[in-house]
Amino acid sequence: MIFDGYVACICEGAAEQAIMDLLLENNKLCFSSENLLTRNMIKCRSAKTFEKTYLQKSFNDTITVLRILDSRRERFTLSALYKDKVSVINIITAPEIEMLIIINENKYFQYKKSKMKPSEFCKSELKLKGVKSYSFVYSYFSDINKLIHCIHEYKRISQINNNEYTLYDLLTIP
Repeated sequence: MIFDGYVACICEGAAEQAIMDLLLENNKLCFSSENLLTRNMIKCRSAKTFEKTYLQKSFNDTITVLRILDSRRERFTLSALYKDKVSVINIITAPEIEMLIIINENKYFQYKKSKMKPSEFCKSELKLKGVKSYSFVYSYFSDINKLIHCIHEYKRISQINNNEYTLYDLLTIP
C-alpha cells in the first residue's frame, strides 16, 4: 500500500496499538510517523468523535484512516463533508490480535481444536497474563523480527476475505 497525504491510524485496543507502535518505531510500516495525522496512533472508535477531534482543521492533503480492528461488522461512516478528502481502510485482525501470540508459541493447531477465543486460549492454555495489555504485547514482541514472522505466518494460515486488508498489507516489505 502507498498513501498520499496524511494517515490517521486508529487502533481498536491496547494490544493493537502496541503492535502498531512497534512496527512504526522499527520502520516496518509503509508509512512513517511524519505521515501520521497526529504523529502517533489514535484511539477513537466513533466516526463522529473522530470528525470533531481530528478533522475540524483545514488540510491540504487527503487523509487515509486506517482502522486496526478485529470486527468486520463495525461501521465507521464519516459525514458527506469528508467524502472526497478522507478514505477509510479497515485492517482486520480477526479473530483477535492475540493470534500472533498463539502463532509465535507454535500452538495454532492446539488452539484450533480448543474452540476458545484467542485471548482465552492465551490465558488458560499458555498461562500468559495481560495478553490484551499494551505493556505485555509491547514487551512480548520487542524482537521485531519475531513480530514480522508472526504477521507473515498469520497471513499464510488465515482465510482472508476478498478486498480485506491485514497487518501484512501495511508492512514495508511483505
